[in-house]
Amino acid sequence: MKKLKFQNGDTLPILGLGTWKSKPGEVYTAVREAIKIGYRHIDCAAVYNNEAEIGQAFEDAMKAGDVKREDLRITSKLWNTSHRKHQVQPALEKTLSDLRLDYLDLYLIHWPVAMKENAPFPYRAEDMISLEEIPVEETWEVMEACQTKGLARHIGVSNFSISKLKKLVSSAKQKPEMNQIELQPLLQQNDMLEYCGSENIHLTAYSPLGSRDRSANFKDPNEPDLFENEVIVKIAERHNCSPAQILIAWAIARGTAVIPKSVNPKRLQQNFDAANIELTGDDMSDIARLDKGFRFITGSFWAVEGSPYSLESLWG
Repeated sequence: MKKLKFQNGDTLPILGLGTWKSKPGEVYTAVREAIKIGYRHIDCAAVYNNEAEIGQAFEDAMKAGDVKREDLRITSKLWNTSHRKHQVQPALEKTLSDLRLDYLDLYLIHWPVAMKENAPFPYRAEDMISLEEIPVEETWEVMEACQTKGLARHIGVSNFSISKLKKLVSSAKQKPEMNQIELQPLLQQNDMLEYCGSENIHLTAYSPLGSRDRSANFKDPNEPDLFENEVIVKIAERHNCSPAQILIAWAIARGTAVIPKSVNPKRLQQNFDAANIELTGDDMSDIARLDKGFRFITGSFWAVEGSPYSLESLWG
């Protein structure tokens, strides 16, 4: 298994297990099975509403001798309702309690979006707080303090554009070590890949398979299906594997961490095995031509009428 290396020498397995959309009652079994298969990188978030069950899985796996804490790499994320200075550390401590851990390996600001405490879903304009009122830099100061206290070994961001990263890097004492963003063949973000490489910021690819199982409320009925893409299907046939495995192998070949989600034991194993697939130069060239700048996760839920956020300000 390839690993990404942080500045202090810590490593992160390049393939991890995503837990977004993993339902209570399913995620415990999925995490236990993933650990038995060999997954050591698990991606979580408070807003997924399943961290307590994942924490039980961690505790039981360690008690059973399936894994040691020092061999796991656990990521979680700060939700938008906890961006004020006095909210950041308590939010992290709640995540640690739910996950039954003393520290996280990586803690990320989930979105460059601030919201009122306890804002209900679906989100409304009156629930939003502008970044002028709660600047990302203010939140980041406490993220840095949490790292200093040992609550998180590494800190980073998610869904940040290049311009937002540059602004944060210019003021931070500890610059972000990770940006977790949507990356898949229709949204390759090569400029981001180049910029983060120049700053020694790692990238994690979320929704690498196109997030086919997300709620219909957040899907375009005419959106493409990566599993049916002619180029991906042909490459999968050449390698005698599934389209999902090609998508995972592509992310790894680009040097980005990748966190496909599954609760199905067979697919968990197939996803893990994708780390051993070596794509050819021709494969990579063929996939490179698929880039259309197409997002499955558009962020439109933040750009509701009257909101201080727009798609242009979010991704620009």
